[in-house]
Amino acid sequence: MTEHTLLEVKDLKVQIPTRRGVLTPVNEVSFTIGRGEIVGVVGESGAGKSITGSAIIGLLDRPARISSGSVTLQGEVISGLNEEQLRRVRGKRIGTVFQDPLTSLDPLMSIGDQLSETAMAHLAISREAAREKALQALIDVGIPAAESRLDAYPHEFSGGMRQRVVIALALIGEPDLIIADEPTTALDVSVQAQVLMLLKRLCRERNTGVMLITHDMGVIAETTDRVVVLYAGRVAEIGNTEQVLTSAKHPYTRGLVGATPNPANMDGDNARLNQIPGSMPGLLALPTGCPFHPRCSEVMPVCKTEQPALTPLGDTTIACHLATEASA
Repeated sequence: MTEHTLLEVKDLKVQIPTRRGVLTPVNEVSFTIGRGEIVGVVGESGAGKSITGSAIIGLLDRPARISSGSVTLQGEVISGLNEEQLRRVRGKRIGTVFQDPLTSLDPLMSIGDQLSETAMAHLAISREAAREKALQALIDVGIPAAESRLDAYPHEFSGGMRQRVVIALALIGEPDLIIADEPTTALDVSVQAQVLMLLKRLCRERNTGVMLITHDMGVIAETTDRVVVLYAGRVAEIGNTEQVLTSAKHPYTRGLVGATPNPANMDGDNARLNQIPGSMPGLLALPTGCPFHPRCSEVMPVCKTEQPALTPLGDTTIACHLATEASA
């Protein structure tokens, strides 16, 4: 962990005991986020993206728990904190933007009151100062006629405007890190682009780190600096976004990139998208060895018996036996 590292997730494992066995939706996941850096976490549904974010901020639903590994924020291990200590971390040091803004906003409170209450809880300022800060927060996220909208309620805003409010809510406590979990999935394409540009601008201006959870490689390409690709709860590939998207090393990452529409190539023989065969395995039916091997076009005998370790390969790091073969 360097002095510029804001968040370090190291060998994080989350387990859920059930009657049918112990599920491990997050299995030895490691990555870092620096100040002012946007790191994308991508993968299909069931890859472990959202539960990784929930584990970082201590919002795992019981009986899920962190069984091993650590989460370190600015040099302090926060994965072992109790609930009261975690409450002081959430909002003040880590802000959260969820997929559906209606789950983050109280329908019975005005937008101004929700922003003011959050500011007072984390910044220890007066109600008058909190209202001024709430107004400035709405201006910062581009809410038109912000002063007249302070006393409006969530249902009086469009979906895109509500998501802007949620971003304002996440930023008003002046956190060092924001975890954004599928923040644009429910929005149309034009509003999605506006929200992502807003999030990117605000984080650059405030030197805030961002963990952007998404299944959309287009969002990854437009927004992030680095990308962590998850598959079946494990890291498949980590690297600089441009390098990963243009020269992915892991077969799963190449499959995700190939399945993403590219308008420049959507004509003639190139109009058909690639498809990864099969589907993500269930947590109670994970294959032996590399969890991706039943779907992999480059599978080798060793893939079926041994779990590959994260290994540097070129400009990225991958969990694939191809890395071992390339370095041999």
